[in-house]
Amino acid sequence: MGVKHLRWADRFKVRTMKFHLLLIAAVMLAAPIRAAQPQMRPLFNGKDLSGWTGAGYVVEDGAIVCTPQGRNLVTEETFSSFILDFEFKLSPGANNGLGIHYPGQGDSAYTGMELQILDNSDPKYKDLKDYQFHGSLYTLAPAAKTGLKPVGEWNRQRVSVIGPAILVELNGTILLRTNLDDLNKQFPEHQGAKRRAGHLAWLGHGDRVAFRNIQIAEIPPVANEAQVMAAGFTRMFDGKSLSGWKHGSGDLTNWSAANGILKHNGKKGDINDLWSEKEYGDFTLVMDWRWSGRGPLMQRPLILADGTDKKKPDGSTETVEVEELDSGIYLRGNSKSQINLWNWPVGSGEVYGYRTAGDSSAETRAAVTPKVKADRPLGEWNRMMITLKGEVLTVSLNGRVVIDHAALPGVPARGAIALQHHGGAIDFANIWIKPE
Repeated sequence: MGVKHLRWADRFKVRTMKFHLLLIAAVMLAAPIRAAQPQMRPLFNGKDLSGWTGAGYVVEDGAIVCTPQGRNLVTEETFSSFILDFEFKLSPGANNGLGIHYPGQGDSAYTGMELQILDNSDPKYKDLKDYQFHGSLYTLAPAAKTGLKPVGEWNRQRVSVIGPAILVELNGTILLRTNLDDLNKQFPEHQGAKRRAGHLAWLGHGDRVAFRNIQIAEIPPVANEAQVMAAGFTRMFDGKSLSGWKHGSGDLTNWSAANGILKHNGKKGDINDLWSEKEYGDFTLVMDWRWSGRGPLMQRPLILADGTDKKKPDGSTETVEVEELDSGIYLRGNSKSQINLWNWPVGSGEVYGYRTAGDSSAETRAAVTPKVKADRPLGEWNRMMITLKGEVLTVSLNGRVVIDHAALPGVPARGAIALQHHGGAIDFANIWIKPE
């Protein structure tokens, strides 16, 4: 049936859905506006291995040192787009590596990617392949064979991973400039090159290599401020502070803001949720979010399209094992009208409070259940659009409508918006709102 034959209400729904998808696409494709000098933060405190997991590494004189037992030393956090600065010092013939987008299991050079850290000058490496020299993306992209200081001296390296683009600079010289999308076409079997998020890791081979002054700046997804403002949106997050958000006088160390990213580190504290100072009635909210840590493995239910739990033949609920990651967006000051962000099988966008309420009708339960799981892989950025007009809710996730004009009976007419923390480190960015 053509659009011209649809009822007025259905035509309105079609136009609204198209607007959602077009606006999301426009924001995603816009040219980035970045600070020239991003604010770096340390990944190593110079004293111990807090924030890292693994064995065979020690701290000596303010540096992480790989011992003969050293293999993988992995960050507890995960990262998507970032700029990483560090210094390293090689011993004769030393071999190590920097793992990027490593999922935490398997051979890091293939389940993730490995940037070579190597004493190219040692005679035992005279027959190296091009992709094995220092700075190369192992098996994928060779680096320029230059820039390393003599063994025993400190080198400074910067690795920039922005979306699919990778840039490696050593002591001020560019060693490697490559694009993962291009490499995916050349090496379609390499699973790590397909990833866009994961852990960082030092990948030891038992050789003595020292690392110090390890710092990172995370980079949020692209957003064009002028274009979004022209569409009638205003910022809810200024990219550098908690201005505009309510919080008590308790410990706020679990929340931090820098480089356009608002982070919760996943730890429990006095303040877990941030509430907007302003209240809103009808609105459209656009934001980016991603999981920046890992969660415990737990069993979670399979949800059917009608919003009910899928049952086994014996009547018990059918479940699958997932990493338990849970957050959400409270609408109009109401926990019942929470848009869930989580790693459950049903996917993000669900309105759990209405789906599970005893007084919800069958129609309501089905409407607040996501039509599709549109979440990107863990650690990657997701872009969400939430529109609440009266009691009618629409949610789009990564360009797909997951909740389509669902009725929320009894939702308050006006109230604050909250970013919830409920277990699991999470990042938010590009939070914009347009009152209707």
